[in-house]
Amino acid sequence: MAWSGLVLAFAVFFISHSLPIRPPLRPILERALGPRGFTFAYATLSTLVLIWLIVAAGRAPFVPVWPWAAWQSHAAMGLMLVASLLLAISIARPNPFSFGGARNHLFDARNPGPVRLTRHPLLVALALWSGAHLLANGDLAHVILFGTFSAFAILGGRIIDRRRKREMGEEWTRLAGTVRTQPLSAAFRPAGTTAWRIIFGLVIYYGVLVLHPLVIGVNPMP
Repeated sequence: MAWSGLVLAFAVFFISHSLPIRPPLRPILERALGPRGFTFAYATLSTLVLIWLIVAAGRAPFVPVWPWAAWQSHAAMGLMLVASLLLAISIARPNPFSFGGARNHLFDARNPGPVRLTRHPLLVALALWSGAHLLANGDLAHVILFGTFSAFAILGGRIIDRRRKREMGEEWTRLAGTVRTQPLSAAFRPAGTTAWRIIFGLVIYYGVLVLHPLVIGVNPMP
């Protein structure tokens, strides 16, 4: 029974992330809520369930897996900064290689933005986030939690690539080839938009530091 809360939270997390986007259910929800309403509702539900899952992991029995050291918190803070910046410069930008993507018809392979660094920047941000928390928490419950997210982020890109290749055919190969030939500076174009997004990423990072002890109950500062 001691682990039942974490098991239940995991079950609800996977159900809430799989059922709403299934073909039979998603069109019904989009007709009822509208595309933007569906996106907002899905994001809100995902965030709330994720918080529940993290809180449940914190309440699970403490079973140490590896010892904690101060450097782990410093490393986690650095990884979270990179994750926040990558999230900010990637979110709501056209990306035909992703599972969803916003306004993908506007994607310019010669100015690919963060897609020049990776076809799945949001998954990389998730991997950095989960890796940071995996590093800072060495107990069994958190190793299971953040290890699962890390595996999902790493394997998810490969799964999405296979699906998008099948759906897009030669267009996927053409776009991927064009993106790879661009200079690394293309990851930060247009410069003005990227600058504002970096500021937004710093705001996200600061907000995480401030809200983390209030929402999660743990102060992430070393």
